[in-house]
Amino acid sequence: MRALLIALLPGAALAGDPVFLDRSSALPVEHIYGGGWEHFVGGGVAVFDCDGDALPDIFAAGGENPVTLLRNTTPPGGDLTFAQGDFPGLTDVTGAYPLDIDSDGHLDLAVLRVGPNKLYRGGPDCSFTDATAAWGLVPDNRWTTAFSATWEPGQDMPTLAFGNYVDRTDPDGPFQACDAHQIYRPEGARYGPPLDLTPGYCALSLLFSDWSRRGRADLRLSNDRHYYVRGGAEQMWRPDQNRFLGPEDGWEKLSIWGMGIASRDLNEDGLPDIVLTSMGDQILQHGTGTGFVTLPYSAGATAHRPHVGDDGRPSTGWHAAFGDVDNDRLPDLFIAKGNVDQMPGNAMADPNNLLVLTPEGRFVEVGATAGIATTDRSRGAALADLNADGRLDLVVVNRRAPMELWQNATETGHGWAAIELRQPGANPRAVGAWVELRTPDGLTYTQERTVGGGHAGGSALPLYFGLESYGSAEARVIWPDGATSGWLPIAANRTTTITRTTTAPQN
Repeated sequence: MRALLIALLPGAALAGDPVFLDRSSALPVEHIYGGGWEHFVGGGVAVFDCDGDALPDIFAAGGENPVTLLRNTTPPGGDLTFAQGDFPGLTDVTGAYPLDIDSDGHLDLAVLRVGPNKLYRGGPDCSFTDATAAWGLVPDNRWTTAFSATWEPGQDMPTLAFGNYVDRTDPDGPFQACDAHQIYRPEGARYGPPLDLTPGYCALSLLFSDWSRRGRADLRLSNDRHYYVRGGAEQMWRPDQNRFLGPEDGWEKLSIWGMGIASRDLNEDGLPDIVLTSMGDQILQHGTGTGFVTLPYSAGATAHRPHVGDDGRPSTGWHAAFGDVDNDRLPDLFIAKGNVDQMPGNAMADPNNLLVLTPEGRFVEVGATAGIATTDRSRGAALADLNADGRLDLVVVNRRAPMELWQNATETGHGWAAIELRQPGANPRAVGAWVELRTPDGLTYTQERTVGGGHAGGSALPLYFGLESYGSAEARVIWPDGATSGWLPIAANRTTTITRTTTAPQN
């Protein structure tokens, strides 16, 4: 096991830093997340392949502006290009998450709104049909800002969690007026009445994850102290017991201006570690299996002030995403930054962060040298290989400024492997599975297939691993029900599909 924090390194740029090229001009439309107070938060982006061509497409929330669906027309390995897709001109959207709700092989969309949320059934060629009523989602007028989903044992459809922000109908609000959340569980081929999850503390990110590796996912809620003010905290809800965890479970109280969650095993112990974005410090926590330990400033991930410019006020973090942008086997971290609006106590010129993880276990900032340290009010984002060249590209949604598109042009000579999962029946993409990838030197890297986290948006893509100089590896899958595959050979520089019904991967 590699220690997550071994030694301190200077914050200077490293040799071989990542490089990104601005391809925003390749977008066919200028997409802006706009609106007033109810769209200070949100602005998520969903990245997923909706037409089966193995190139990720983009669905971006617009707030008061219509959503934008962008179909990927990039030639494999080429410069990024997109065409505008066909989607109803839906407004008041804060975010969206892709998942296969009905297990028909097409990715659907859970769309979060200020107002009635929507479920869209995906079909061939990026077609979408409103299935909100057919699937039993109750129309209401809440302000939804977070989402996650998991398959509970024996269910054909996923359990859906919608996280809500301030209760706009509370005459004594907005402070101390946080709304309850909603849990939808399936009843046959549709959803039953929602369970209200209380108390609610203005959640801006939710994530179902098997953080304790007990074989069942729990729901982490990251909550905004700005509106719950006092008495609230971060939360963990256990679905099979219908209760929040407390000190007797090892759950320690933590009160922050919670905005986003990113999860990844950083130290090869098989347990998820997390970053929580906030106003001020970003919180890096090491999972122990019985709880979480907050790592100190010296771990390099607090990203608490702008790293370029002369604005020394605290930063405001939103979407966080782990991904190996230089394919050196170590997960790096992108954090979208931006003032809520005109909060004078926080930085206005707040550059986005790209933090690379060093072999010594410390994150080092390279956003400026990589070229992505823009200072608009960023919100949602995604790291994804958009042109199938084995390098993770970047899309960023901004509030009151155009969306950004960045092509990874890092030259390292390092290899990569992307692993897709398939199983028959319900939950065909194996949400809740764990993939372990073992390199020839005996180190094992672990990723969990989840739906949720980030800030108001997520991806449904193959699990991506950097391989450094290795030309091959081995992988095994712990499927959602706990069954474990044998070790299977994985070739470098390609996407490999592992199916539950085969003993060898399909390239």
